[in-house]
Amino acid sequence: MRILLSICLTVLLLLPLEKALGAPEGAPRPNIVLIVADDLGYGDLQCQGSKDIKTPNIDTLARDGVRLTQFYANHPECTPTRTALLTGRYQHRVGGLECAIGTGNAGRYDDAMRLAAKGELGLPPSETVLPSALTKVGYRAASMGKWHLGYPEKFRPLQHGFETSFGPLGGGVDYFHHTEPVGNFLGDDLPGDHVLAKDDKSFEEEGYLTDLISAHAVEWIEQQEKGKPFFLYVPYTAPHTPYQGPDDYRSEKLQAEEWNKGTRATYVKMVEAMDRGVGEILSALKRMGFEDDTLVIFFSDNGPTKLGDAGDLRGNKGNVFEGGIRVPCLMKYPGVIPPGSVNDQPTMNMDLTRSIVRLAGGSPLPGKSFDGIDLVDHVVSGSEPFSRDLFWRARRGNRTRWAVRSGNLKYIRLKTGDQQEEYLFDLASDPSESTNLVADRPRDADRLKKLLKMWETKVQHTRGRGTETARR
Repeated sequence: MRILLSICLTVLLLLPLEKALGAPEGAPRPNIVLIVADDLGYGDLQCQGSKDIKTPNIDTLARDGVRLTQFYANHPECTPTRTALLTGRYQHRVGGLECAIGTGNAGRYDDAMRLAAKGELGLPPSETVLPSALTKVGYRAASMGKWHLGYPEKFRPLQHGFETSFGPLGGGVDYFHHTEPVGNFLGDDLPGDHVLAKDDKSFEEEGYLTDLISAHAVEWIEQQEKGKPFFLYVPYTAPHTPYQGPDDYRSEKLQAEEWNKGTRATYVKMVEAMDRGVGEILSALKRMGFEDDTLVIFFSDNGPTKLGDAGDLRGNKGNVFEGGIRVPCLMKYPGVIPPGSVNDQPTMNMDLTRSIVRLAGGSPLPGKSFDGIDLVDHVVSGSEPFSRDLFWRARRGNRTRWAVRSGNLKYIRLKTGDQQEEYLFDLASDPSESTNLVADRPRDADRLKKLLKMWETKVQHTRGRGTETARR
């Protein structure tokens, strides 16, 4: 009965948002600039409490807009989060993308390996709603930054509706040589391929990658015309490995054994270089007269590596404790989003997709309704936070990580081979997840397990062969 009540309440709460999905006739359509950091921790911005990283430009989005305190990435790794962002749906519905795509388009768990062997590992354009839904209603669209949704040309940005693109195809590259690791990395011999591309073709350009992404984004903004809406997607690689600051150039390409070595001081410089780039983008919007007509969104694709700072949250990138999935998110929309506001609604990055499509006057793909809520509508309306159920499942090799948050309760199951651990936390009283309640509150744990099982059934995919489910 409690499960049914929770489901019914969620449906009732979402009904007004369904009616508001299309932008009102005659309403102005904003330009949209969507900026994504890579592996940035919850505590790695000044406005989030950082003591050693200076982020004055990113912080202006909080000062002039809203800071979301309970915003989650759809996954604790890169590729799945981006899949959810471009589809507006749980990434599990696509298939093969429950783990970051490996170097050279390698699959890292059974479903992904099966698709990789067939040359099918990547995000199919038929699943993508951003930017295709926007270009259908007159938007121009560009992707300037990391892709990581498939190396083959059929999966690259222009196939998804972007008119132009720039950035690396894979997950992480040498910031100066724009190559992947050379040598032995996690048991693989890697050739150190050059993976920088422009308009889906191999491309070479000298410079520090963070600065190049910023420069290409600014150049594209300067080409836009007043009164013609645009969508600019800027997924930085910073501060993802390798750890290289803007002054760390050397003539030799990075070897795989050096890839994950670095210091907090270098990490700080990487984040601050990204902040300068965000400042250049914001300045270009103002200089071109677009500032007042533009929704700017900034968030991180997952939690930080060990050099990053998750604040008081437990865990980091790759796991489903709060530190791996709760991330910074800031939004600014002058005259629409109240400046200096703070929102505590539990949300996921796929909620942004629904918001963007609605504001643009677009529609979801036929037969593929959004899984998220309209986050911008929720913020602008000043609605009180409501209870909702959020789900995660992450796979790599023989390891699976599950989590479900229902209201303030969060259940986690970790399985590696035959070994399994379970946790239950009350995030209202224990946001740091320090006290495991699974033994003390078995009925609550069972309720969340049932919710998780129902959700897994709902998001099963049939891509490439019969229905796939994660191994339990």
